[in-house]
Amino acid sequence: MVGPNRPQFVLFGSSIVQFSFADQGWGAILADLYSRRADVLVRGYGGWNSRNALQVLEQVFPKDAAIQPSLVIVYFGGNDSTLPHPHDFTPHVPLPEYIENMRKIATHLKSLSEKIRLVFLSAPPVNEDMIRRFISLDWPRTNESCRIYSEACLKLCEEMGIKAIDLWTAIQKRDDWPTVCFTDGIHLTSEGSKIVVEEILRTLKEAEWEPSLYWKSLPAEFVGVSPLDPEILGNFQRTLQWEQN
Repeated sequence: MVGPNRPQFVLFGSSIVQFSFADQGWGAILADLYSRRADVLVRGYGGWNSRNALQVLEQVFPKDAAIQPSLVIVYFGGNDSTLPHPHDFTPHVPLPEYIENMRKIATHLKSLSEKIRLVFLSAPPVNEDMIRRFISLDWPRTNESCRIYSEACLKLCEEMGIKAIDLWTAIQKRDDWPTVCFTDGIHLTSEGSKIVVEEILRTLKEAEWEPSLYWKSLPAEFVGVSPLDPEILGNFQRTLQWEQN
């Protein structure tokens, strides 16, 4: 552990999380934006579903850890929503089990600390034609099944008082979402990731949390040590596009 200690933001999920630092992904954007303010940690596991997440939950988030995260952003649902196949393995998890798994994940995370904050991301949409062109795995995934699991996640979060982001709806607000938001029909391009970041920032800004975890509200580390510090000069070009958030 290197110091000083900063707030820890943990991204926990499947490949949407694992790949979030590649190609100007949403994890990389957040890490850049929160530079000197919070440490963004990735715990992403490609191909996983909520059932897999439960198997390692206490290892990834041990209750006896000396430092607990300030924020955990959770994403599972896309793989769970794949359609069952009678002969081949798929990561499909029946909807009732998915809901219960997500409830258990939330309950465990809440138990780590009174100060921990949670944001759940719902399943985003998919481009079915692009999936057929780029992905050879026989894991049937439809936009309709993603909608069903997305809505189930949102309903659970409302029931448990957890902040939730409706990615299925947010991404489809762009008229050109099927062609510009995905690399293969499932995983996000930089344009798709920008939507995720915008939704996360909006959620953190609107949350009535004390202390606030919105990026402008967190103090920057060691400001004032150097007169040329860009935090003082205010010329962070990379953050200008987020000033409106």
